[in-house]
Amino acid sequence: MGKPTGFIEQKREVSPKRAVTERISDYKEIEQLMEDLRIETQASRCMDCGIPFCHSYGCPVKNRIPDFNDLLYHKRWKKAVELLHVTNNFPEFTGRLCPALCEEACTLAVNKSQVTIRLLELHLVEKGFKEGWIVPQPSFRRSGKRVAVIGSGPAGLAAAQQLARNGHDVTVIESAEKAGGLLRYGIPDFKLDKSIIDRRLNQLLEEGVSFETGVSAGRDLSAKYLLRNYQSVVLATGSRVPRNLEVPGRDLDGVYFALEYLSAQNQRVSGEMISYVNVDAKDKNVLVIGGGDTGSDCIGTARRQGAANITQIEILSKPPADRVETNPWPTWPSIFKTSTSHDEGCGRIWDVETLAFEGEGGKVKKVRCVKVEWQSDGKGGRKPVRVAGSEFTIEADLVLLAMGFVHPAHDQLIKEFGIELNERGNIRVSSDYKTSVPKVYAAGDCARGASLVVWAIAGGREAAESVNRDLL
Repeated sequence: MGKPTGFIEQKREVSPKRAVTERISDYKEIEQLMEDLRIETQASRCMDCGIPFCHSYGCPVKNRIPDFNDLLYHKRWKKAVELLHVTNNFPEFTGRLCPALCEEACTLAVNKSQVTIRLLELHLVEKGFKEGWIVPQPSFRRSGKRVAVIGSGPAGLAAAQQLARNGHDVTVIESAEKAGGLLRYGIPDFKLDKSIIDRRLNQLLEEGVSFETGVSAGRDLSAKYLLRNYQSVVLATGSRVPRNLEVPGRDLDGVYFALEYLSAQNQRVSGEMISYVNVDAKDKNVLVIGGGDTGSDCIGTARRQGAANITQIEILSKPPADRVETNPWPTWPSIFKTSTSHDEGCGRIWDVETLAFEGEGGKVKKVRCVKVEWQSDGKGGRKPVRVAGSEFTIEADLVLLAMGFVHPAHDQLIKEFGIELNERGNIRVSSDYKTSVPKVYAAGDCARGASLVVWAIAGGREAAESVNRDLL
């Protein structure tokens, strides 16, 4: 490496954030960029560790992390940008949204502060766009083969770009009015400004990818039509069916799925007609049920809408502050973490089960809960057991269910294709992303299950490689 002692001499730095008092008044991005010299200094902390677990274990797209860090340290920014794009179509998305599995697998993370890989990735791609280094790469060899990609989230976009660059005629079919999938209609603008998506979509358009938005495959285009008009079809529809909470009072007004709420706010910010629940949190007591990233996004959104009070509950126990023996490096650390949304103000309660929603005049007013203890189930697992006498209520005018997603929609398209599903309700695929139907492939959350943006990109790229092999 360029500076083998860099990790000893330099301390870890993270992206500066806009002040809480400033950022909660708008939907602009929270993270800010740093000066080039500070980024090069952070790159110098990448040690000559011999086996780069960040790359081989931690990164789903297999970014060549030690190599682009070395290039950064030696001020070879353009070459580093090119190397980053060899493995990752959209580092501007992962640089903003990925929880950085690579950083937790960094060798320094054994007993020191790991390299700020996500920070370096984000700065690389933004520098690349600023300097004009990231340009369309259209194929000058045309195969004459047509491929339909259903869904325009990160998996669909990655597959489309890879296939277009291999000379195929690619059409992305998206039911929403604009392309981007959950990147556009799920991730808050304060984490991902939608102009970032549009910037990359323009590149895909110039590379020959066609987009048909506002078109529902299965409703507007039948499975028979797709198989007749395209040599291959890639399903990248995501995992959009949310986990429900079937308790008394679920049908009360004011109880919504998190994605309905987040999507509506994204449409509100972009000036689109709201096609989801048109509700906001202004002056309301908000309860978020679910402790993951989606719940955190709801908290940040409710804070910006002017919620009177925000509480988040989670049925699981509060994670430990540090790794335990059963959670060693380089596995993902199951430890307590605080998001930027939590920093903006939110009460958090763990070991809580929701018993019922209670209301007046058909509208939710409070939520009845009970504390639980996690005990052995006698089968090697653990189960929640209600604590006697621990019931309590939480005042709530708006309840957001953020408990994850169970599987993709089993809609008309899936039924028409007759695609085989697995035991979890996801599309069953082979190791090369083929479904049970000839010519039809699947990638991303619809096949893997609800996961991360980086896994979706990896799946889209690998599915495209499989399609390309079969079309040649």
